[in-house]
Amino acid sequence: MTFSQFLSILRARWWVVLLVTVLTFGAAIGVSLVMPKQYSATASVLVDIKPDPVSAMMTGGLAAPAFMASQVDIIKSARVAKRVVSILKLAENPQVREQWMEATNGQGSIEHWLAGVFKRRMEVVPSRESSVLTISYEAPDPKFAAVMANAFVQAYMETALELRVGPARQYASFFDERLKAAREALEEAQTKLSTFQRQSGIMATDERLDIETTRLNELNSQLVSAQALANDATSRRAQATGGSGDKLQEVLSNPLVTSLRADLGRAEARLQELSSRFGDKHPQVIEQKAAISELRSRLETETRRVTGGVAVTADISQRRESQLRAALEAQREKVLKMKAARDEQAVLMREVESAQRTFDAIGARLNQTSMESLTTQSNVTQLVQASPPFEHSSPRTVLNGFVALISGLVLGIAFAIVLELRNRRLRTLDDVTGLLGLPLIGVLPRPPGLLGRGRGRLPVRALLPGLAGRKGGA
Repeated sequence: MTFSQFLSILRARWWVVLLVTVLTFGAAIGVSLVMPKQYSATASVLVDIKPDPVSAMMTGGLAAPAFMASQVDIIKSARVAKRVVSILKLAENPQVREQWMEATNGQGSIEHWLAGVFKRRMEVVPSRESSVLTISYEAPDPKFAAVMANAFVQAYMETALELRVGPARQYASFFDERLKAAREALEEAQTKLSTFQRQSGIMATDERLDIETTRLNELNSQLVSAQALANDATSRRAQATGGSGDKLQEVLSNPLVTSLRADLGRAEARLQELSSRFGDKHPQVIEQKAAISELRSRLETETRRVTGGVAVTADISQRRESQLRAALEAQREKVLKMKAARDEQAVLMREVESAQRTFDAIGARLNQTSMESLTTQSNVTQLVQASPPFEHSSPRTVLNGFVALISGLVLGIAFAIVLELRNRRLRTLDDVTGLLGLPLIGVLPRPPGLLGRGRGRLPVRALLPGLAGRKGGA
């Protein structure tokens, strides 16, 4: 269908379009006037996103869409609607109970039924770039609509406070139990540390380990000196027992040995002189030899006495070395035991410190959650209180009339086209060639006497093959 054909159909069936449009418009206006009037009361709340004064935690720089969507879902929840029923005490109203019995025959709970009815009449609209929520309620009575809107705001604020305080109370109970366990663990760790310190004889500030370590170092130094002295004494004893005792320093420096050697030297010189003068058989020579033998015996005796002292000194040095070595080993064992005790004490002290940190952390969390559980301020503030509206919100007569006018016009055009398709007429030259399938030879103008008749038909006479010369038109 071409646009010219469409216009020709509208010109021919304009009355159908007009009739359908008028009927649709009249029906819409009539229904709008007959429908009961509904009033919509509106209240608004502000969701605060500032830091929590107790936990000092930020909700976010701006209200996130997910957060605001969650608040909308909370307002639309059955929990808030049932709280509205509880606030207004509607379940105790006899008229409301009669309506519930008529609607449900007493099945289910009246609170659940009223909550469903209220949810259908309530609407929540969040602002685009702010944290303001608009709550609207529609009802036949403007005062009741305002009361319901304010009741939803109050129920939402109380529910938001419960949702904030409820988890804090649960956390407070949990942290209270954990705090008791942490206190027991801390006391047990402190008891272990005290018992170990008492059994080991050390304190947290004990300096005995440093003293014993110093003593160990001193014993080590003394042992080194004693080992040197013992080695020296052993070598001198070996020299003394090896036949070279007369060459020892102790022997050479002994005054008596020196004096005896001097006397022996003089006696031998005297013997040599007497032997050269008197011969070996002379009494003086024999007497001198006896004196020399006595001097040598005394010298050997004194030498053995001095070398015996060297052996005694060597034995004493070895015993001293053994004693120092034993004392050093005992001191080393003592220091090792003290270090092991100190290490075990350090482990126990770390356990006490760890238990103390855990106890302090749980105590801090318990104090915080306890304060949160006792808060009476919610992060929702009523911004605008709903008041009874002066004008009804529905039905919207003007809007309904405009929509009905547009709809009726569209329906009228559709109805005219349907009628045209059911009873097709030749209204344009395209209809002649399209419907009859014959070529067009020519077009004759309509006679002047026919200008006022035949509206909606061809305004000219068409000459078709086989019909030329006949009277009439297509």
